[in-house]
Amino acid sequence: MTDDDLSPGLTALARIRFVLVETSLTGNQGAVARAMKTMGLEQLALVNPRHAPDAEALARAAGADDILQRTRIHDSLPGALGDCRLVIGASARRRAIEWPLLSPAAAARHLLEEAARGPVALVLGRESSGLSNDELAHCHYLTQIPANPAFSSLNLAAAAQVFAYEIRQAWLAENAAHDTAPDAPPTAARETLDTASAEDMAGFFEHLRETLIRVGFAKPEQSHKLLRRLRRLFNRARPDRTELNILRGMLKALGRAADADNTAANNN
Repeated sequence: MTDDDLSPGLTALARIRFVLVETSLTGNQGAVARAMKTMGLEQLALVNPRHAPDAEALARAAGADDILQRTRIHDSLPGALGDCRLVIGASARRRAIEWPLLSPAAAARHLLEEAARGPVALVLGRESSGLSNDELAHCHYLTQIPANPAFSSLNLAAAAQVFAYEIRQAWLAENAAHDTAPDAPPTAARETLDTASAEDMAGFFEHLRETLIRVGFAKPEQSHKLLRRLRRLFNRARPDRTELNILRGMLKALGRAADADNTAANNN
């Protein structure tokens, strides 16, 4: 089925991707697929799982076999996010560096709105430890389920069901609003910014890292935390492709200027 076969609302749901990082239990893969299908979601991706979906996954899917059959397996998180214009990470862990935080309901609205214009992703981490800081650095926002502070860790599939439900509620609310205002333009028509994809941003961040080291602003062994903060800054800004091209042009100019200064200094 292609986007052309779907209504705008269903197209948005079809573009929302649940990404599971390094799952240990195949049963959780199937349970997440079931949670998604009950709410009209269909894109599931696995990043470096311990095992690919098996008979246990199919049993736990309980009829969502089609989602498991379409599931894509990736070696890395950037590979699973390459075409996504918005990425939200779900994790209960506190972070030393504060991250833009959304409630599950707000995260659902953001995902649905952006999915009207292209692929988006919700990233869920390992059963035992959630997402690492490096993995969260690939996300524009962090979302957390407001659970009991004394016992806040949810089963992976239970967390996925909460987020899938919130997405469904946001979708129903949006469709109800359109029914009461039939002349209102669709979300996709209100904003046509060509937001840079995760793959575009990954290329920019690598270019930024190389340039900062090249001009002497950062040292290779000390740049990790600096780059994490800069990722957060630019992810929050969400540049479009034209703006990203301008930034990369600036980095190229800075790199050439640094090379020229180094050549002049060596000649002297």
